Amino acid sequence: MRFIAFACDYDETLASHGRVSSDGVAALKRLASSGRKLVLVTGRELDDLLGIFPEADVFDRIVAENGALVHRPASREKTLLGERPPRQFVDALIDRGVSPLSVGEVIVATTEPNQGVVLSTIRDLGLELQVIFNKGSVMVLPSGINKGTGLSRALRELGLSAHNCVAIGDAENDHAFLSISECSAAVSNALPTLKERADIVTLRESTAGVIKLIDQLLSDDLRGYEGRLSRHDILFGEDERGQPVFLRSDGTTLLIAGASGAGKSTTATALIERIVEREYQCCLIDPEGDYSGFERAVVLGSSNRAPVLDEILQVLDNRDSNCVVNMVGVPSDDRSPFFAALLARLQELRARTGRPHWIAIDEAHHLLPSAWGAAPVALPKELPNTIFMTLEPRQLSAEVLSSVNEVIAVGPSAHSAVEQLGSALEVSLPPLAPPTLERAEVLLWRFRRREPPMRVRVAAPRSDQRRHRRKYAEGELKEDRSFYFRGPQGKLNLRAQNLIIFNQIAQGVDDATWLYHLRRGEYSRWFREEIKDEDLASEAADIERNANSSAVETRQRMRQAIERRYTIP
Repeated sequence: MRFIAFACDYDETLASHGRVSSDGVAALKRLASSGRKLVLVTGRELDDLLGIFPEADVFDRIVAENGALVHRPASREKTLLGERPPRQFVDALIDRGVSPLSVGEVIVATTEPNQGVVLSTIRDLGLELQVIFNKGSVMVLPSGINKGTGLSRALRELGLSAHNCVAIGDAENDHAFLSISECSAAVSNALPTLKERADIVTLRESTAGVIKLIDQLLSDDLRGYEGRLSRHDILFGEDERGQPVFLRSDGTTLLIAGASGAGKSTTATALIERIVEREYQCCLIDPEGDYSGFERAVVLGSSNRAPVLDEILQVLDNRDSNCVVNMVGVPSDDRSPFFAALLARLQELRARTGRPHWIAIDEAHHLLPSAWGAAPVALPKELPNTIFMTLEPRQLSAEVLSSVNEVIAVGPSAHSAVEQLGSALEVSLPPLAPPTLERAEVLLWRFRRREPPMRVRVAAPRSDQRRHRRKYAEGELKEDRSFYFRGPQGKLNLRAQNLIIFNQIAQGVDDATWLYHLRRGEYSRWFREEIKDEDLASEAADIERNANSSAVETRQRMRQAIERRYTIP
């Protein structure tokens, strides 16, 4: 379920001429029974509202006074979100003959054409107040208070995000809360400017329009409007014509494929950064500790400590927190069961709150391999807003591949990855010569939309790309990923589990051992396959190809190549 929250204006939206019909109340109760949360957002004062709308307790929160007050019907508690109006301001308006005049707990309201007197009074008294208009009403509130800030506070209390909210209104003051909601709707009697900016305009007026929207929400979670809900789509890069390329903010199941060192992590980092910048919550599952330096995320787990499921869910319970689950400390045999248990908990959280909005799974072929027998039971039929990262599509389980609707292929083997996916899903790939991708370019194939693959220049990630540095410089690679100095006779067994130890051993082994591994190209191979640093691997390969260089010279060049890229303590 995408839309967990429903936010609604009162006058001439939910209510007609101040009253909500029995059909309108019944529709609200049906919506509440679906497990969704209801928020009423009104410019009215609370007591006034409760006096004319006795069924208001169907709402989980009431935002009154145009965003200045949040009321909790279940407990009868309320919170003011702004300071009470200055007495001198109210007295001055009375003295200047402003009528009608209503004073709430925070709001001061009158009608047009009194706005000129109101503005001059604010100026004369030197107050930091704002004036908001609403179909002939003139409302005065503290600066920064509006229906949008009020809705944000209500959603925060409910543990929900505006990205899981559909909002509907009719007037000028509704722009603020409609604009922050993932889906904005206007009733057909709304002001033209509101209808122009809304994602959806109902065919009927006021209560009837609201009822229709509720019925559509209950029927298919507004999937019938997917093509219109693009305001929050995520910038990915530019096509060959320089036009922006966006990924849909909902319903995208993405596969990022490419060989080690080809740019999968860079591409994924750039995309996840933009997801987080749009204030979508993300949980990144990181089997090898490659994203421990990711900004704006809480990292749980390390090489010495396995992450704990309850801790992960506690972090994600805060809608503003993102989480990186570092699984390096989880024994290899336990990783798939741990992942299956985590995925089940994430699905439960999504069902309740709509979050995390995105789940990213690095090295997905280790956690969801093609031979994993538990996949049909452990995986839901649909995995929307999920990113799988893998070396080759054919290494993933059939259940994962069947859920994918877009693929991003990177590196020299990009075309091969696209072909693999097409073959696995029995989807015909349009005739396409294998492209030569330039730096920062990838191949994007939206095969479910029947679009041909396109070259995309990825918007570069803003965060520091040294996320591997600490792990590979001073971490603890597993035995099967470490480098072993054995020598030409195989008499040695010196293990380098990180780059610090590699450099230390390299300076101490005999020349014959050093040159033996050098001339076999084993240093560059280790840097490429296990350290996953293509630039370091390329420089090491250049050193290895110079067979006439001495052991002393090649040792020095190799050490410098490592130390230029990694901060060695």
